[in-house]
Formats: sequence, structure tokens, C-alpha cells
Amino acid sequence: MSHRADLPKSDSPKDAILHLLKMGGAQTAADLAEALSVSPMAVRQHLQRLKLEGWVLYREERRSAGRPVKLWQLAEQSISCFPDSHADLAVELLRGMEAIFGKEGLEKIIAERKRRQIQIYGEQVGQTEGWQQQVEAIARLRSQEGYMAEVVADTSTSVLLVENHCPICAAAQTCQGLCSAELEVFRAVLGPAVTVERVEHLLQGDRRCAYRIGC
Repeated sequence: MSHRADLPKSDSPKDAILHLLKMGGAQTAADLAEALSVSPMAVRQHLQRLKLEGWVLYREERRSAGRPVKLWQLAEQSISCFPDSHADLAVELLRGMEAIFGKEGLEKIIAERKRRQIQIYGEQVGQTEGWQQQVEAIARLRSQEGYMAEVVADTSTSVLLVENHCPICAAAQTCQGLCSAELEVFRAVLGPAVTVERVEHLLQGDRRCAYRIGC
């Protein structure tokens, strides 16, 4: 059952809180208040309302001194707040293709999708000089596709390409070849001089997908 109609408007503090939790993971009310430039009390009121509605939950964490702090995070149902690229339809289509064409046929379809992604990304990224700028270009393309992507500093020779959301998660769970293909796309587009390693994976229980990219 969809809850999209019940979501707050895009300019509301509640919607901003959901976005911050999606992008940054578990955070305290104080962290959220600082990011939103509002009082912690105001944020706590919004969090309590979101908790009652089933969008967020919290866990307590003990720190070196003082009382445990509450770390707020998105609840499972909150995935419906973000793009899903018609999950049910995608899953049905994948199952139908495998039933008609077999596993080998499905692999050919995924390979064709990969080829087209490499072509499209390559045309955009090829206009950019420097591998770090190319990763930024990929992040922009992925965000346009609903992945809520960003580039985060890692080491002096690498960055993290982080995807805070997977709009094809249901399809990827049904056909994990889609995830393997995306790793291959990044490697092909960036070229052999750049290393790409997946270090966080949503399907392995992480809250997001992340790729360490370096030269």
C-alpha cells in the first residue's frame, strides 16, 4: 500500500528531515537542527510526528560521557518516499524475459543495457578532463536517474562515489546481474588507469551503495 499521498510537501521541514536522513544516514536531532538552521526542539517535534507516522525510528547509542543519545534513521516504509522507477513493473518484466528467453537471453538484455549506458555516460564524461571531474559528471548523471549520488572525499588519491538511493532496488534484488553491470559501466567509462571498487552495497545490508574510485 502506497503512502506517497501522505508525504509532506517538498518545502516542509519534515520532508527536509527525510532527505537529510537519506543522504547522511543516522543522525541526532542536534545534527539535523544544525543542518536545517532551526532549534533542536523544533526538530524533535517533527521527528516524533514522523515516528508516529512510521517514517523514522531511532536507536540509542552510548558515548563516552553522559546519557545515551538517540540516533534517528529512516524506517523501512520510507523507501516509498523516493524514486522507485516502477518497481513492480520492472520485476514482472525481468521475470517475464527470463521465462521467455531463458537465463542466457536475460544476460544478453542486461549486456545491451550495459553497452548503452557506457555509450551514454561516455559521451557525457568524455567532455570532462581529469578523472575526479569525470566522477563528478557521473554523479550528476546518476542523480538525474534517481540515485541521489554525491562524491565524497576519501584519501589523497581516491574519492567515494556514493549512491544514497537505488531507484531500481526491487529489480536488482530479482536480477543481481544489474548491479554487476553497473560496476562494469563505471570501470569502462573511466578507463583502465582508474580503479573502481564497490565498498558498500545496498543488497548486502548496507544503507547505500558506494564505490571507491582512485588513480
